Amino acid sequence: MVAKYSVGIDLGTTNSVLSFVSLDAKSPQAEVLPIPQLVDRGTVEARKALPSFTYLATDSEAQNGACDLPWSPSANFVVGEFARRQSADNPDRTIGAAKSWLSHAGVDRRARILPWQAPEEIPKISPVDASLRYLQHLVEAWNAHFPEHPIAEQQVVLTVPASFDPVARELTREAALKAGLPESLVLLEEPQAAVYAWLQQMGDNWRESLAAGETLLVCDVGGGTTDLTLVDVVDESGDLELRRKAVGNHLLVGGDNMDLALAFQASQLFEQKGTKLNPWQSVSLWHACRAAKEALLADEGPETHTVSVLGRGSKLIGGTVSVELERDAAQKLLTEGFFPKISATDKPQRQMMSGFQEIGLPYEQDTGVTRHIAEFLNRHGEGSLVRPTHVLLNGGVFRAEKLRTQLMDVLGSWYDAAAAPALLAGTHDLDNSVALGAAFYGWTRANGALRIRGGSARSWYIGIETAGLAIPGAPRPLRALCVVPQGMEEGTECDVPSAEFGLAVGQPARFRFFGSTVRSNDKPGVLLQSWTEDELVETVNLETELPKEDGTDDSWVPVNFQSRVTELGILELWCVNKESGRRWKLELDVRESD
Repeated sequence: MVAKYSVGIDLGTTNSVLSFVSLDAKSPQAEVLPIPQLVDRGTVEARKALPSFTYLATDSEAQNGACDLPWSPSANFVVGEFARRQSADNPDRTIGAAKSWLSHAGVDRRARILPWQAPEEIPKISPVDASLRYLQHLVEAWNAHFPEHPIAEQQVVLTVPASFDPVARELTREAALKAGLPESLVLLEEPQAAVYAWLQQMGDNWRESLAAGETLLVCDVGGGTTDLTLVDVVDESGDLELRRKAVGNHLLVGGDNMDLALAFQASQLFEQKGTKLNPWQSVSLWHACRAAKEALLADEGPETHTVSVLGRGSKLIGGTVSVELERDAAQKLLTEGFFPKISATDKPQRQMMSGFQEIGLPYEQDTGVTRHIAEFLNRHGEGSLVRPTHVLLNGGVFRAEKLRTQLMDVLGSWYDAAAAPALLAGTHDLDNSVALGAAFYGWTRANGALRIRGGSARSWYIGIETAGLAIPGAPRPLRALCVVPQGMEEGTECDVPSAEFGLAVGQPARFRFFGSTVRSNDKPGVLLQSWTEDELVETVNLETELPKEDGTDDSWVPVNFQSRVTELGILELWCVNKESGRRWKLELDVRESD
C-alpha cells in the first residue's frame, strides 16, 4: 500500500502526542490528532495529548468496566488523563516517567519494576511494556479515526531524545513494532524535530532568520529531561544547509523536578501547620504540585494556589489537608533554582556520592539548567565558549514567559552585548512541536525537501584489551578503537582501518562500547591509549557467545571491523576474518547483563 500520511509521534516523558500531514500536500502544515481517553470513571473525551501515565486498576475496577474503551472492552489498566489524575490519589498504582526508566542502564528495562518500590501485592510491568501501552493507545486512536488508512500503512516518524543510547533506541523501536507501527518506522531526535516544526512554520522564509556561519542552540526542557543540541548553518554550493554539530548528555532534569521543588516548599508549609506528611502523602503531593506549577507560572496566573492532599490515618481530621502556595514565592523558587544567574565558566555542582543509596532514576544532582548549558557550550567550543547566534526554546516549561526571559538574560550575560544570542524569530507550539516537526520531517523525506544533516550524534568506540603478563588483582589495560565517527550518516557503512584484533568465539565474552560527544575529530581506526571520564563514557556492555567457525577449535579469530549506522541510527559492528571471509555481527543485545 502507498502511504497517504506522514505521522509524527512524540513519545514523551510526561505527555505523548500524535500529528499527521498528507504526503501530497503542497504547503504542508501538520496537525495534532485529538486522542480519545478516559478522563474520569466512565467518561471518555478527546484531548490533544495523551499523558504518559499508566494506572494499574484493582480487580473490582477491571471487572466493573472502569477501564473500558471502545477498542479495549476488558482492560485492567488505564493510560492518559485519568491515569495522570490517579497519580495524586493512588501513587502506588500509577506509573510515570517510563521513558526515563527506558533509558536507565542501571536497571533491567525488561523486568517488571514499575511502579517503582510499590508494595509486592501491586502488579508491576516493565518500562518497555509501559511505553508499549502508550503507543498501542495512539495506534488504536489513529485506526479508529482513519479506518481506511491504518497506521501500519503510513510513513511513521517516532522521536527519541538525542542523548538516547543504542539500547534505549532499540527498546523504543521494539515497543513501537509490537504496538503495530510499520517496519519502515524512522527514529528522529527530539531537538531536530523541534527545528523541523520551526522550519514548517517559517516555510522558505527561514533563510531570512538564519545565515551561513551562524549556529543555533536548541534548548528543550520537557517534563522529565533536558536536551541540548547545536546546529550549524552552512553554505553548500550556494544553498543554505543545516548540520547538527553536537548533542548534550541525557539530563534527567525538567518539569518533574520543578513539581518536586514546589512539593518540598508545600511540605514545609504543612509542617508549620503541625501536619507531617507520610511517604504516601509526599508522593501524592508531588503529583498535586504539577497543576500548581502550571497555574502559578502562567502569565496571568492567580496570586495563590491551593494544594490539597488526601488525609490518611486516625490522627488526621477530615478528608484532606491543604496549604496555599504564593505566586511570587513559587516563581522565585523555580527561576533561581532552575535558571540561576551564573557566569559562563560555572559548572554543575556535583557532590561526593553516598556509599549507599536507593536504586532509582539517576536524576541530576544540580537542577541549574543554565549551569548545564554553560558546561555544554564550553565542552564543544574547542577551548573556548561556543557562541550560538540564535536560540530555539522547546518544551512545556518555556510556556512561562518569566522562565524564557530569565534564560535569555543569562545567556546574553556571557557575551558582549552585540554578540548576545537572539531568540529565534517566529513562534511555535511548545507542547506539540516535537510531534508536528516529526510529521513534517516525514514529508521532507518523501518530497526531497530540506533536511538537517547530522548522522551519528556520538563517536563510537569498542574496548580492546591489551595483551601481556597477568598481574594478580589488576585488570588488563584497555584501549578504545573508534569504529564510528561523529556525524556518520544513517544508512551508511565504512571499513575500520586497523591492525587485526582477536575475536573471542565459542565462549562467553564481554564486549564493551564507549561513546563520546566531545571527540568529534576522531576517524575510524583511531586507537586511544587513555582517556578521561569526560571524553569517553561506557554506554553498552554486551555479554554473548559468538559461534566458532565450522571445522575449527580456535577460540580466537583474527578480525578487522566494518561498521554501519542503520536508518534508525542503530550501530551494527561486523567482525570480518579476511582469510575465510567469515563475518560475525555484534548486535546491541537489549537484554541486560547482571
